[in-house]
Amino acid sequence: MKISGNEIKPGMLLEHKDDLWEVLKTQHVKPGKGGAFNQVEMKSVNKGTKLNERFRSSDSIEKASLDEVNYNFLYEDENDYHFINQESFEQINLKKEIIGEKGKFLKEELKVKINFYQEKAISVELPNQVNCIIESTDVALKGQTVSSSYKPAILNNGIKIQVPPFIESGDQILVDTRTVEYVKKV
Repeated sequence: MKISGNEIKPGMLLEHKDDLWEVLKTQHVKPGKGGAFNQVEMKSVNKGTKLNERFRSSDSIEKASLDEVNYNFLYEDENDYHFINQESFEQINLKKEIIGEKGKFLKEELKVKINFYQEKAISVELPNQVNCIIESTDVALKGQTVSSSYKPAILNNGIKIQVPPFIESGDQILVDTRTVEYVKKV
């Protein structure tokens, strides 16, 4: 699907220069002389290289069309995460590099969406929020209020986050997987 240069937004996947690019940042620039343009920072999905490109509103760019398929997480081994499609019972394994740090949120039976581009898995979308247990955290200081600064905590999956002072070790909390931030106590 063709889009104009000023419609490019962060998170989009574009086909440009015979490669697939994920848009990281965009900035609309209107110089004093000449036409306005969109300054776009992109990262190659296949090679991992970065590219800064200028797109005018008159330029047309091909937006990549992705197929989203629901899967359940099964298990992980040394190099891969393994998933199963609950409808076709087809199993798929993805390299840990594709998911990155957020792979620590994967638990058995967790429902995820895997995005495919030309039948190749390129990304995994986790649920927006997952339950986690506080492994360890500092003791709250006496007199500290709820609205005061957050304190560091380590989750049962090894991820470090900031939590309010009333959260203690062993508490179950909701964590936003997009921003890796505390949401609420469960």
